[in-house]
Amino acid sequence: MQRSLSKAFFSEEKKQKTFISFEAAPRKVTLQEAKVFWFFFSKKNILPSLASIVARPGFRRWAARFPFTRPVARAETRALFDICAGFVYAQILKAGLELRLFDILLEGPATAEVLAPRLRLTVDAATRLLDGAVALKLATKKRHGRYALAKLGAALVGNEAIAAMVAHHAMFYADMADPVALLRGAGPTQLSTYWAYARAESPGGVLPAQVAEYTRLMAASQPLVADEILDAYSVRRHRCLMDVGGGEGVFLSAAAQRAPDLQLKLFDLPPVAERAASRFKANGLAARAHAVGGSFLHDPLPQGADLISLVRVVHDHDDDSVLHLFRALRQALPRDGTLLLAEPMAGTKGAERMGDAYFGFYLLAMGSGRPRTAATLTAMLRACGFGQVRQVPTHTPLLTSVLVAHPA
Repeated sequence: MQRSLSKAFFSEEKKQKTFISFEAAPRKVTLQEAKVFWFFFSKKNILPSLASIVARPGFRRWAARFPFTRPVARAETRALFDICAGFVYAQILKAGLELRLFDILLEGPATAEVLAPRLRLTVDAATRLLDGAVALKLATKKRHGRYALAKLGAALVGNEAIAAMVAHHAMFYADMADPVALLRGAGPTQLSTYWAYARAESPGGVLPAQVAEYTRLMAASQPLVADEILDAYSVRRHRCLMDVGGGEGVFLSAAAQRAPDLQLKLFDLPPVAERAASRFKANGLAARAHAVGGSFLHDPLPQGADLISLVRVVHDHDDDSVLHLFRALRQALPRDGTLLLAEPMAGTKGAERMGDAYFGFYLLAMGSGRPRTAATLTAMLRACGFGQVRQVPTHTPLLTSVLVAHPA
């Protein structure tokens, strides 16, 4: 092995004058080798305080040059830049969706000159957008200057859920324009107005016009989540499923297809329940699907279901409201009943940013709720009369995680 590490000296007594001296290796070091190097030193406590050392500009310059640390330094620089540039990336995606770029590229590769008129852009602007899409791996660039659809871009074609969420983020970004003011609770936000029930003194009094837009948004994104839940937990074993906070009934409609004999109930705010009843009728489910209007914070829950579902409901509400809801669910369920709780959860392995970063700030702007871990939700359920609580795996934990709970 043509490498030699001659000296690594860190003075614990004189941390302000830490001295580092390495002989450079004569060949390139892979990123994996560099990570092993860092892991060894940090675990062996050879680095007195890794964070404090990395914070020093001189060390960062050295790390960018030294072969063992150079790959890690470059990777972390890219990661930090991606955090800084995240808004720009999202806006490139938004522009591509608004201009139907990905639908057009699905027809086949084309040059910027050919695509520009269809995008209603100049050739220079079209090239700029296309190159940005290539950089984000939404598109690829082929020979003779032609652009083609990449796998990530293909996943956007016909995907109403993503398109709706990207468009919806305009309000979220406006609320995040001054994140410090948001953290300090300065003034109303666009999201708190959009989600009418979040700060309403009487959620049951929310008007139909106030729920129309957000129920459409939830309905657009619900099919992907519904499939994740129903693949993870079979509802065919149950007699009657009640979806609390069930919106327009998309989840129940999907459950109906999986279990033809399953009776269905939906409980949501009165104007939302009316929209669900219309969907059930349109889907030919009026005979076995019933929508009941009310507020789970103020009204008793309907009885008779042996399975109750909560799909993307709990994280929208503060702890006191959630505990009240859990106690009401326990009262509504028979002793052999089941609660199915599904939503994105904080601390999900591989989706940590989704929980505490994205939903942490989204719910702050919304003015209600917080992301919770599966362990936190389990403890809250047990405090409200549920005994056995288990987490069942889903195909895509980023979309939703699932807890199954039974009364104690």
